Amino acid sequence: MTKACWPAVAQAFGRGALLAAAALGSTGALSTGADVSDPHNRPQSWSSEASRDVEAAYRIFADNHPGMVNPTDPAFPKRLDEARKRGLALAHRTRDQAGLQATLGAFSAALRDGHAQTFAEPTSSLPMRWPGFVAAWRGDALYVYESQMPDVVKGARVLSCDGLDTRSLVIRNVFAFRGRPDEAGQWWSQALNLFQDEGNPFVKLPARCRFSVSGKIAQVRLLWRPADEIYKKWRTLSYNGDVRPIGLTEPRGKLAWIAMPTFDPDDTQRTMYRNMFAEVTRRRATILAGDAVVIDLRGNQGGSSFWSEQLARALWGAAQVERISASDPSRVWWRASRGNTDYIATTAKTLATEQPEAEAWIKAVWEGMRHALTSGQAFYVEPAAAPVTGKATQLSLPPVALPVYVIVPGQCASACLDALDLFTRLPQTRLIGAPSSADSIYLDVRIESLPDGIAKVVVPMKLYRDRPRAAGQIYRPAIEVRDLSWSTQAFEQSIENDLKIRKSS
Repeated sequence: MTKACWPAVAQAFGRGALLAAAALGSTGALSTGADVSDPHNRPQSWSSEASRDVEAAYRIFADNHPGMVNPTDPAFPKRLDEARKRGLALAHRTRDQAGLQATLGAFSAALRDGHAQTFAEPTSSLPMRWPGFVAAWRGDALYVYESQMPDVVKGARVLSCDGLDTRSLVIRNVFAFRGRPDEAGQWWSQALNLFQDEGNPFVKLPARCRFSVSGKIAQVRLLWRPADEIYKKWRTLSYNGDVRPIGLTEPRGKLAWIAMPTFDPDDTQRTMYRNMFAEVTRRRATILAGDAVVIDLRGNQGGSSFWSEQLARALWGAAQVERISASDPSRVWWRASRGNTDYIATTAKTLATEQPEAEAWIKAVWEGMRHALTSGQAFYVEPAAAPVTGKATQLSLPPVALPVYVIVPGQCASACLDALDLFTRLPQTRLIGAPSSADSIYLDVRIESLPDGIAKVVVPMKLYRDRPRAAGQIYRPAIEVRDLSWSTQAFEQSIENDLKIRKSS
């Protein structure tokens, strides 16, 4: 999911996690609880409400976040305290809902973790403005993606605004309230927000910017205007490109294109996935006799790693996947707080209904957490996976010998990163696109409303120990696509060029 005003909650589910549908609902939509556009539902004092929300979010994290009792992360309580201080400092200056959103965004930004968030979803009464152009981060700079302004040319590089260089501006205006500047992929997905006005009262909007195009420098005064449908379309295309629906297609003969735009599918999308896996299994021999396979993750921000594992089994074979799983040294520790345990208990039935293959797992987690809670233990530690024996490990499909290109968007995190963990350990994989985002070691979230009914908290419930991918570690593509257009056609061309190089070498 993509929201203009708060970090993606759909990034919140990791390897083996099947909690996405239960946490977000089948549509992935979140309700604010209260319609704050209604004057009768507005807090009498936004400043007091912001302070209460910050304190409530702090207490929820302190009582339930695994980091509070994680012996390998002794600095977490200090980070949480810093988030509280930063939030309260802005809360005292909050006068409206835009200020509340920014205050909660600053709280979240201080935690530096896409799985630990607090936010107030916007209403139609809040302003949304743009300067008549959309920017896109490519490589190490911000460029004009599309423009309605005659003085701002598509493809121009944004050098500075109001005497401050672009990178510093993005850190000041964007990353102070959303995202994580230490992760390269976050620049690809978040830097464009420099030219989006959400009414944040704590930032100074760019007023006069310098652009470079064809060796010439232009200085332009920005005229901010209400966002329209063209803006929304350009904004999404600038970092996602034309996201394709779930399915297997052939742009040309001998080129199989597998689109996986979400790992948090609704009911219809789950059916599409299962149909696609069956088709890949049925046509595997034909697919592998082609020139290349493309796994398209554009639009993907995580969900459940179940879906990438199923594709890997269909394409590379179950034996390959089981070998990798058997060598995984990581262990899962669930924070057995009252809130987390009650959440698992109430969602176990839903998960068992929507994904029957998860029933035994979720019940075991619930029983383990309940026992740990009553025994006064901080964590329930999932047992190590038992080695798979029998016919399943003996079956071996013909190997994958053709290149498998995996398109990576900048916002790829959580279960999207789990997919890269798996795909990159399988033969012939080659990443293309942008550098990814990163995870902490804290995953599998639940969402809890704050008392005001306006704001919500996203709380991770588990941590990984000994995971091969370190906290903050990203993936960099072998082929970085810096084209302004992230269209399917642009990726096809980059892949065709790489295939020619491979054939000639």
